[in-house]
Order: sequence, then structure tokens, then C-alpha cells
Amino acid sequence: MNRINKLFATKSEKILSIYFCAGHPTLDGTAHTIKTLEQKGVDMIEVGVPFSDPMADGPVIQDAATKALRNGMTLKTLFSQLEGIRNEVQIPLILMGYLNPIMQFGFDKFCQRCVETGIDGVIIPDLPFKDYLEDYKPIADKYDIRIIMLITPETSDERIRFIDDNTDGFIYMVSSAAITGAQKEFNDAKQAYFSRINSMNLKHPRMIGFGISNKQTLEAAQRNASGAIIGSKFVNLYEETGDPAQAMDQLLEALKK
Repeated sequence: MNRINKLFATKSEKILSIYFCAGHPTLDGTAHTIKTLEQKGVDMIEVGVPFSDPMADGPVIQDAATKALRNGMTLKTLFSQLEGIRNEVQIPLILMGYLNPIMQFGFDKFCQRCVETGIDGVIIPDLPFKDYLEDYKPIADKYDIRIIMLITPETSDERIRFIDDNTDGFIYMVSSAAITGAQKEFNDAKQAYFSRINSMNLKHPRMIGFGISNKQTLEAAQRNASGAIIGSKFVNLYEETGDPAQAMDQLLEALKK
């Protein structure tokens, strides 16, 4: 069983997924960061593939991506850093990156390297759903790689059900139509969006991401989905401390306030 499916089959609530950008703050810290996050109790990890035009990301992750690219991070380098990671890490690993670098790498080759290095799924925010169905899903299915699709408050019910029927793993619920970044609270409009999705009784579990940085936003995500995805807050702390363990400790403290 794919490790993503296994996670959701064994744990239905309070799942914590952490995003970090490969190559940031240092080029060679990828494996150490992954191992540290698992040791700190994280359930799933999203490894960001840096790109020069990350349209869905806010200033914190954009800055991390820029620095990672300057450090020399590429998809080829990332896969080499992931070699052997499955000898030490058991939790699901997801690559999150934009279509351009993946297309240049070659999608079949990309999926093959994902299998070889123990990657369970990918998130490609700018992948059109039509292209996903026609060109990418058949290849990903061949390699048992989950392509995780995003929904936002603007996504229609019809489209959400179509995504639910044609994907596997989980659905990534973007908390707002805006870019990534920490928020102090989720307003009434976001709460209404969460309630709307809850009432749809979708087949697949959901994770809520974008804007989770404190107790209030974490608990709102946990009430309305299987768990939370935290990116900008951790990336910021990692930048400040230079140490993934210290950054994670500080994040867990922040999530209590």
C-alpha cells in the first residue's frame, strides 16, 4: 500500500504535515531535515522543489526558493540527496513543485526517480486538471505515485467532486484563494468554506494548508479535516535558527498559543 494511503487508513485526525524547501537554508540539509522532522513526530513531509516563479507561494517560501536555487538545488541534486532515505525514514514523503522543472526533467523519468528514492506523492500546483487526467495520471498510476490536487474556496462543488472521483491519497484544501503565508485566524468566510466541504461527504480525506501558524488556525484545520499542513511558519523558523530540530520545537510551542 502507498504510504500516503496507509497513513490515512491508520490515523484519521490531527495529522501534521510539514513543508520545507529543499536546498534551504543549506544545499545539503535535505536528508537531515527529513530525519529530524520524523523524529519530532511529524506524520508526513512535503519537500519543496525550488522554482524561480512559484506563483502559489508567499514571500517566505519565495525567498526560500530563491536562496535554494542560488545554493545550487536542482531536481537531479534533490533525488541524489534522497538516495537511501528509506533506510531510516518511514513516514510519507511528497514532492511539491511546479510543472516547468518537472517537464524539463521528463515526467516518466521523474516518477521513476520518485520510486527509486521512496517518494510517495507529488503536488504540482500549476498542473491543469485536464492535462493531469490525460497525460500525467496514467504515468503516475503506473509507478504508484499519488498526484495530490488542490481545492480552494473558489472551486465549485462540481469540480471538487470530479477531483474526488479522479484522484487518490488525499485532497489538499487551500484555506484561501491567496498565496501561502501565516495567518492569525481563519475568518467567517474561511469557516463557511470548511463547512461547505464538510457537508459534501467526500470519499477522500482532506488536509488543510496555507496560513496555519498558531493554536487557533491549527485547531480550525483539525476540526474540519484530517489535519494540517504547515509551510511558511516552519520555513521562517528554520531560516532563523538554521537547525530543523530547534525550528520544529519552536513551531510546536507556537501552535500551543
